[in-house]
Amino acid sequence: MAKAKAKSAFVCSECGADYSKWQGQCSQCHAWNSLQEMRLAASPNRALKDARSGFAGATSTQVQTLASIDLQQIPRFSSACAEFDRVLGGGLVPGSAILLGGHPGAGKSTLLLQTACQLAQAYPVLYVTGEESLQQVAMRAHRLHLPTQGLQMLAETHVEALLAAAQAVQPKILIVDSVQTLYLEELSSAPGSVAQVRECAALLTRFAKQTHTVLLLVGHVTKDGSLAGPKVLEHMMDASLLLEGESDSRYRTLRAHKNRFGAVNELGVFAMLDTGLKAVKNPSALFLTRSQAQTCGSAVMATWEGTRPLLVEVQALVDESSLGNPRRVAVGLDANRLAMLLAVLHRHGGLFTGDQDVFLNVAGGIRVLETSADLAVICAVVSSLRQIPLAADLLIFGEVGLSGEIRPVPSGQERLKEAAKHGFKRALVPQANLPRESLPDMQLIGVTCLQEALEHLG
Repeated sequence: MAKAKAKSAFVCSECGADYSKWQGQCSQCHAWNSLQEMRLAASPNRALKDARSGFAGATSTQVQTLASIDLQQIPRFSSACAEFDRVLGGGLVPGSAILLGGHPGAGKSTLLLQTACQLAQAYPVLYVTGEESLQQVAMRAHRLHLPTQGLQMLAETHVEALLAAAQAVQPKILIVDSVQTLYLEELSSAPGSVAQVRECAALLTRFAKQTHTVLLLVGHVTKDGSLAGPKVLEHMMDASLLLEGESDSRYRTLRAHKNRFGAVNELGVFAMLDTGLKAVKNPSALFLTRSQAQTCGSAVMATWEGTRPLLVEVQALVDESSLGNPRRVAVGLDANRLAMLLAVLHRHGGLFTGDQDVFLNVAGGIRVLETSADLAVICAVVSSLRQIPLAADLLIFGEVGLSGEIRPVPSGQERLKEAAKHGFKRALVPQANLPRESLPDMQLIGVTCLQEALEHLG
């Protein structure tokens, strides 16, 4: 009997599109030289056929109207960590697939092991490790003083065997660390390749949807910080989370880049201790650790992260440049927006910084993505340029337009209330963000243009 000839396909490493022949550019995402050859077996094995055909306990397919679907059938349940629940949108949803990424050493495995040990006290949990041995995971759990009773462990990288074990255990939470270590025998490519990651994630996601199991997948990241593997991996997931933090910092931030069950860009803050990751309940107090002496170039702003305000300090240093092309360095902010604000400051504020080096930093390692930081950035730059220290109890926020106008920002009253809780007595805000009722023990200064805001700095 002649042996069946193996088939080949070419898969784009950027978007996951596949083609029968190699070509220089992907027709879907227009990326060059991104097609990689994937060899397919002549026919899938029996285990894979059984996995794709369905799982035991899966609900029968039937058509329903949107109004007839009962939302109470899939209630959320807590992950036993308040900051993790916040980022997820209120807790874990049965049948959801969650991807957790981060740099090596960020704390991905530690966070999931803590979550698994706590949840195992009330629910059946299966923790699958493909990168470590069971003894290594047990040693970490012992070092972190975690409760180990009830947590079911499995060291496996073969997806068919993994699904068979999950089929027998029937866990409510399935944790896999990591998706880049899994492989299918049907595919001849190495674990971590585009084809392996895509097919393994598809099978695990389908298992989670049909059995109403919460799937938590660990994903590696590339050098530029993006998740490794095909882009279709993030499309298959219900939520994509990224754990960030500098290697020399004891704090970690968990941000949701995609969430079908909650707000996007929600932020959770954790402290890395010798007992693991501990949730920080009041991150504003953490990022406002300032010296008592007044310094020039420092301003406090209120940024909005997901569903809550966050008070952070922006620092600016303006110094005479010895170069023909002065430097513009922004850490935690968009460098292009800094250049734009300096141009607005020159045109509408009358302050020239073309011969000055401008360095900007957001204290605490937080990255500010919204435009409410515009006014605080300009005030910090002016404070450093003029050597005028800003009051320690002054809060500043507002968007600055190209014509010098100060535009309002969303949730202005909630930002002011957060500042009042931390003892701020004055606030320089857009005129349209002034509340109808004045806040007790807080002086509110509303401004409509940049020139008016600079006059209040002294």
